[in-house]
Amino acid sequence: MNIDLVWIIYKSNSQPAEQEALSCSNYLQSLGVKVTAVESSLESNPFPILLKEATQLPNLAVVLGGDGTVLGAARHLSRHKIPILSFNVGGNLGFLTHDRQLLKDKKLWDKLEKDQYALQSRMMLQGQLEVNKNIDPENKKEDLFWALNDIYFHSYRDEVSPTCSLQLEIDGEAVDIYKGDGLILSTPTGSTAYAMGAGGPILHPGVEAIVVSPICPMSLSSRTIVVPAGSTLIIKPLGSKNRKVKIWQDGVGKSLIQEGERCLIQKARHSALLILLEQSSSYFRTLAQKLHWAGSLVNDSIEQSRHNGF
Repeated sequence: MNIDLVWIIYKSNSQPAEQEALSCSNYLQSLGVKVTAVESSLESNPFPILLKEATQLPNLAVVLGGDGTVLGAARHLSRHKIPILSFNVGGNLGFLTHDRQLLKDKKLWDKLEKDQYALQSRMMLQGQLEVNKNIDPENKKEDLFWALNDIYFHSYRDEVSPTCSLQLEIDGEAVDIYKGDGLILSTPTGSTAYAMGAGGPILHPGVEAIVVSPICPMSLSSRTIVVPAGSTLIIKPLGSKNRKVKIWQDGVGKSLIQEGERCLIQKARHSALLILLEQSSSYFRTLAQKLHWAGSLVNDSIEQSRHNGF
C-alpha cells in the first residue's frame, strides 16, 4: 500500500482517542505522510464536509474508538473504497477493532507499505424509502442509506402503545406480519450486535446473508429467519398513520415511516473494506474472547494446540 494521505477518525469526548490521534498524526507526518484528523460521534458527523472538501481521497482511514466509530466511518467511506484500519481506544467490546497496543509497534506502517496485512470485505445493507405513488402521486420522497451492522424498525416512542405492526415481503412475496416492538435486518457483521440480543444466530462474516429478527414479538410463531444476500426485502408499516415507526441504521436514527410508505432493503453494491493486521486472524477466537465463551477452556485449548504442534 502506498501511503501518501491518511485520514484519522477518532472518537469524540474521549481523551485517550484524542491523545492517540495526536501521537499517530505526529508520527505519520514525521514520515512525510499528509494527515487529516477529525473527531466523530453521533452528534458530530465529520464525513459530509470531509468528503465534499477533499481534493484527494486518502489511501487509508485510521479509526480510533469503538465499534460505533468504525460503523460511522464505514457508512460514509465504503462507497469510496477507502480501507479502514481500526483500533479500540475508549470502546467497549471492539468486535471490529484491533488492540490499542498495536499502535505502539513502530513497524506497523512499514508492514502496511509492504502489504503485510489482509483486506477483508464486509457485506453492507442498502435501504431506500419509498412513498406509495397511488396514495401520494406528488410525493417523490426517495432516500438511500447504508449500514454495516443493521437496519432496524422500532415503534416510535411518542405513541401511547410502544408496539407496531410491520409487513415483510421477500422477493415480491408476502411472508409475515410482525406485531411487537419492531424488526431487525442484519448483516453477518451485525449478527453479533442488536440481532444477537434479540435471539438471532451468529453468522460468520464469510457467509453472505440477511438475518431477519423480530424484536419482542407478540406471537410465539414469529421467529428469526435467514435469507440469501441477493434477496429484496420490503417493510411496510400497517395501521393508522398516527402510529409511526422509526428507522435506525447501525444504531443511528434515520427517519420516520408510516402507513402508505415502505422501505426496500437489499445488499449494498459496495462493501466495507477492513484491514486485518493478522493475515490469518481467527474469527472464532474473537468470538470466544469477546463473548467469554468457555472461559479458560478456550485459552487451554489454544495453548494445547500450540504445544502439540497444530
